[in-house]
Amino acid sequence: MAPRRIHFVTLGCPKNEVDAEVMLGVLTRAGHELVGDPEVAEVLVVNTCAFIEAAKQESIDTILALARVKAAGAGRRLVVTGCLAQRYAAELGRALPEVDAFVGTGDLLRIAEAVEADGPAVYRSAPHALPPHLTAPRVRTGAWWTAYLKISEGCDHTCSFCIIPTIRGRHESRPMADLLAEAESLCAAGAVELNLVAQDSTAYGRDRRDGTSLATLLRALAIRVPQARWLRVLYAYPASVTDELLEVMATEPAVCPYLDLPLQHASDRILRAMRRERSAAGLRRLVARIRSTVPDVVLRTAFIVGFPGETEDDVRALCDFVAEMAFDHVGVFCYSHEEGTAAAKLADDVPRAEKQRRRARVMAAQAAVSARRLAAQVGRSTEVLVEAVSGDGSLVGRTRGQAPEIDGVVRLRGTAAPGALVRARITGAGTYDLEGIVLPDAVDTPGVRP
Repeated sequence: MAPRRIHFVTLGCPKNEVDAEVMLGVLTRAGHELVGDPEVAEVLVVNTCAFIEAAKQESIDTILALARVKAAGAGRRLVVTGCLAQRYAAELGRALPEVDAFVGTGDLLRIAEAVEADGPAVYRSAPHALPPHLTAPRVRTGAWWTAYLKISEGCDHTCSFCIIPTIRGRHESRPMADLLAEAESLCAAGAVELNLVAQDSTAYGRDRRDGTSLATLLRALAIRVPQARWLRVLYAYPASVTDELLEVMATEPAVCPYLDLPLQHASDRILRAMRRERSAAGLRRLVARIRSTVPDVVLRTAFIVGFPGETEDDVRALCDFVAEMAFDHVGVFCYSHEEGTAAAKLADDVPRAEKQRRRARVMAAQAAVSARRLAAQVGRSTEVLVEAVSGDGSLVGRTRGQAPEIDGVVRLRGTAAPGALVRARITGAGTYDLEGIVLPDAVDTPGVRP
């Protein structure tokens, strides 16, 4: 097969981004050329998300947009990969005859076969937790100074609103040796920040029964890969936050005092209906335990509003909880009624407009908290990872308390290149972003790209 020009679009979460980079690695090793312009491509690939209705719609819209590009040029091929292909390959095959091939989440290493095939093709194994592609080399697509490290696949929880276990299978941890090797490779290419991701990061090691855990992994990464100056944990399950994990976070300089743990709600009744593992009182105790062990910890969480049966009292309890707990970062999502989940058996009885109104209420409660917490940082000095230089010469970066893409930024006056770590004094604060100035002689460049 002669090399083909391939245009690749990926949607969804950072875990999907890792999958996309693995597929790009497969394609480039097979001799294919990656192109940014779909009009000059011979093959169009969409790596999809199917977590909630909005993600599915974005995936469908993207497929249809590329189908129009395909139709405008003879001989082009359209391939759909990822969660939507895993979940709906048969249905999409009937509804979207424009698509030539589907590749599910467990068969991503077969992407070259899908691209090179002459006719229709479906590669879709039954969902299994740890596909072999996780050990395959990646072609990085994001900023070279920061990377996602997928530490496990799948999920063993039975949250009533979530379809992920059906798509991704049961939880399985990657061997620590594989992760250390990949981390070394990522840092050899310049990365100074590694963000650990999984469907359930805090479950890491539990299935291996060899003493490994998220805490031992973090410690090993800090020792074995010193080029990783920032190690950050995303997607932690609340009930699995151990004292060992918090101790590592409190004592290991490379581990960011940052924890992302989606709590989903603060009404006991709704938590039970969601099949979450803690009451609101238990969540309060958890937050208190985290903060007592890691005093400077930055906490991110996420909530769902509009779950079936949610009342005004439940929303009021959630708003009160947000104000009381004073989280640093909060995401709020409207409930999506997903077939195949336990909650799909319940009536989706909160109108879309009301879900949006409730989301706005919770976000307003958090905005006041965020502005207050950021204002308290004015006058402090902190380490900032520079990510961009604006047109006016100012810098844009992030602190250890700001994860890529989902949290705020720091806008700095000073001089440094993207990828540099600088020491900065915070001089101003808004609702979600900070302002600062680079301190003299405080620029470090550990991430200068080799």
